Amino acid sequence: MNFLIVNDDGITSNGIRALADALMKEGKIFVSAPAWQQSGKSQSITFMESIEVEEVEFDGAEMAWRVHGTPADCTKIGLQLCEEAGHPIDVVFSGINQGSNLGTDTLYSGTVGAAMEAILQGVRAVAVSVESHNACYFDAACDLALQMIPIVMWMDPTVVININTPNLPKEEIKGIKYAALGPSFFLDGFVYKEGTTYQLEGHIPDFSHLGETLDVGASSLGYATITPLKPDHTDHELLSKMKDWDLSL
Repeated sequence: MNFLIVNDDGITSNGIRALADALMKEGKIFVSAPAWQQSGKSQSITFMESIEVEEVEFDGAEMAWRVHGTPADCTKIGLQLCEEAGHPIDVVFSGINQGSNLGTDTLYSGTVGAAMEAILQGVRAVAVSVESHNACYFDAACDLALQMIPIVMWMDPTVVININTPNLPKEEIKGIKYAALGPSFFLDGFVYKEGTTYQLEGHIPDFSHLGETLDVGASSLGYATITPLKPDHTDHELLSKMKDWDLSL
């Protein structure tokens, strides 16, 4: 099998190294990752200017590229270059992100955005995150990523599987919860610094009162979470009622 690994933390991150080490046991790996930190870029792509793409050495990878662009750029160009080289990709893995991608904050996530770009290209995708910006426990995330391979292979490539694990040794994680997205995981706002500058700052509240059916609640309770995500934001219930609206031109 051929796996393309992308991320938003950059090609030198510890998370992408851990994921590559795990996946190379199951197939050939290819890497296409940003030259620098690209968190919060969602699924943005570069189209008003050119991007630099450098082929680089990445231990264990068949081919690897450092991309001076967004996470979605990395997916798009990585899939194209692999195809042109005769290595069509079976699954795109995005991560392992250092920091959670939970709740409606997934809309901002470069990790999830890179995975979403894959399914728009017709390729199965899994996003993987560990819930700390100083993550050091990747074993559980890697284990779940590997277990997802045979599962996603029978799925239509229209859904991103979003995995989040606590930053804990695997034996200390309470288990797995298949959960819906909860509310925004971070409570944040722009804080005045000096002159004309502001910086986004925030904190993560305790969501344990929301229970185990929402990803943010299950995470607060010490579980790993898995959530299926689709790019269709349509409110289909409301759409079905719009035929009754009295509008005209």
